[in-house]
Amino acid sequence: MLFLQGFKCEKMTENIFQVMLQNRRNLHAILTKTSKDKLLKIPQGFNNNVYWNIAHTIITQQLLVYKFSGLQMRVPDNLVDKFKKGTVPDGTASDEEMMVIADFLISTAEWLIEDYETNLFQTFNEYTTSAKVTLKNVDDAIAFNLFHEGLHIGQIALLLKQLA
Repeated sequence: MLFLQGFKCEKMTENIFQVMLQNRRNLHAILTKTSKDKLLKIPQGFNNNVYWNIAHTIITQQLLVYKFSGLQMRVPDNLVDKFKKGTVPDGTASDEEMMVIADFLISTAEWLIEDYETNLFQTFNEYTTSAKVTLKNVDDAIAFNLFHEGLHIGQIALLLKQLA
């Protein structure tokens, strides 16, 4: 696959964006249709909850794609500090914060597509993830983010099963 380095496959990117948007719609449905108690409960044997996993996907996308591209993230720092890697939920969230997270689920995905299509991402600071995947450019970050969100969707499904 070395001959493909530096080659942008627009169809593949379009498909990745469509999967990302559908994942985000699915997360939005979970967030808006699950009781607050279930969203915030941390089942025995777990260290996080459904709500944290959902919010964490937004923050991680912003860090991987925008921060490592040297751009301003589109989410407030207080949410980054609360939901970035290494944080743990405290079991609380205001209704207002939950509505903001619900809005960011869709808007941050749409903004990413728009910003990508207008070539906003011109630089990238190489980063090796905790999964030992080295991201060399924004395309790598977008692809890895989709994988990352998939992991958290799986965790959310497991949490919801425990809470049923």
